[in-house]
Amino acid sequence: PDTLTTRHNLAVAYDSAGHFDEAIELHERVLAEQERVLGPDHPDTLTTRHNLAVAYDSAGRFGEAIELYERVLADRVRVLGPDHPDTLTTRNNLAVAYHSVGRFGEAIELFERVLADRVRVLGPDHPDTLNARDNLALAYDSAGHLAEAIDAWEELLPDCQRVLGLEHPLTKQVEKNLEAARREMNQSTASSE
Repeated sequence: PDTLTTRHNLAVAYDSAGHFDEAIELHERVLAEQERVLGPDHPDTLTTRHNLAVAYDSAGRFGEAIELYERVLADRVRVLGPDHPDTLTTRNNLAVAYHSVGRFGEAIELFERVLADRVRVLGPDHPDTLNARDNLALAYDSAGHLAEAIDAWEELLPDCQRVLGLEHPLTKQVEKNLEAARREMNQSTASSE
């Protein structure tokens, strides 16, 4: 198991460094070994399956990523429960993948569920909860619901500033997204007059 963990961590490092082919190949190999040694429902096996989906996603192989995220989500709900942080992470990443391929309605629905679950399980000020709020606002924006996106970012920004600080990357991202959305709203308002 320790050898498999080390190989898994190397695959994650490959993915983080942008070496997607190496990451995918190693994740696939580790996953096959973990399923054989630990079983398909072992938490480490589920983590590797999830991270393989992440690597597919990073490599732009969205169809494979979505298919694997859906499988991992069902397995994590069954094995770990619907409120386990790993289950919530997989649900969030599946929503991100839906968003990446333009399935905005499904992404919004999942992001809303992730947000509600993270508020309930982790609390409203947890960084993962704040991130879920930003993801939902991005999905609103992508789906053309600009007013909802602006409202969400206007509510989120002071919470990010208070909890994470003014210089945190998420705070800066929310500021940038809010500014861009307001600019877009002003342009569309001006062009319709």
